[in-house]
Amino acid sequence: MPDRPTDEAPATIADDLPHEATATIADHPPLRPVHDRVLLKISGEALMGPQGYGLHPPTVERIAREVKSVREMGVEIAMVIGGGNIFRGLQGSAQGMERTTADYMGMLATVMNALAMQGALETLGLHTRVISAIPMDQVCEPYIRRRAVRHLEKGRVVIFAAGTGNPYFTTDTAATLRASEMSCQAIFKGTKVDGVYDCDPEKHPDAKRYAKVSYDEVLTKHLRVMDASAIALARENGLPIIVFSLDAPGGFSSILAGEGTYTRVEG
Repeated sequence: MPDRPTDEAPATIADDLPHEATATIADHPPLRPVHDRVLLKISGEALMGPQGYGLHPPTVERIAREVKSVREMGVEIAMVIGGGNIFRGLQGSAQGMERTTADYMGMLATVMNALAMQGALETLGLHTRVISAIPMDQVCEPYIRRRAVRHLEKGRVVIFAAGTGNPYFTTDTAATLRASEMSCQAIFKGTKVDGVYDCDPEKHPDAKRYAKVSYDEVLTKHLRVMDASAIALARENGLPIIVFSLDAPGGFSSILAGEGTYTRVEG
């Protein structure tokens, strides 16, 4: 004989949990992002991990997982990665190489890093596109602004490579340029420290961290956030820059939800 229907609500997982566990679930709702579309800028050195050169696969995978956590929040995300772990144009120029040639070599290094990050992201199940400012059709797409925007709208992680495609401009400037073109709401710069300090916190234990700092203060006080061209471009377009530590697990998603420790550059 079938059971008689009742007006009781169906049992849930929470019904089987102790009261304390149920309270914990209620007290920790899912993180809600402050922004819908952002650009993540990281240096090439961030991919080295404990090594002194090149790519450290476990570190690349860890950063990819941070990106995945943000993508799962529904945030559209673009990336710009430097090339200093492989070749830095300024260092090549300082050693006697022609500056233009050295810068182009640095751009090619960013393409290699972008492809490495693409591989790590796709291993985690994310759809990605590497878009290069220097055409190289066999490995990545050429930069077309409207196509890049469409990739973001479709939920793909877009990795911009080869800087601006021009010598004498850094990947910091490229990040600000692409963020402006993509109508990103903020640039998130992942570093080894949890914000902007008035001096190097690794050398000076009494270094002061700024919770918020203006573009002009960054320029006049020579704070190490981004180069002057990038800061000036961000100021002209009213694009905030959030500096945070990418070393802390789950840090990117927390910062994007307005939690954690970071420095906001704007105004």
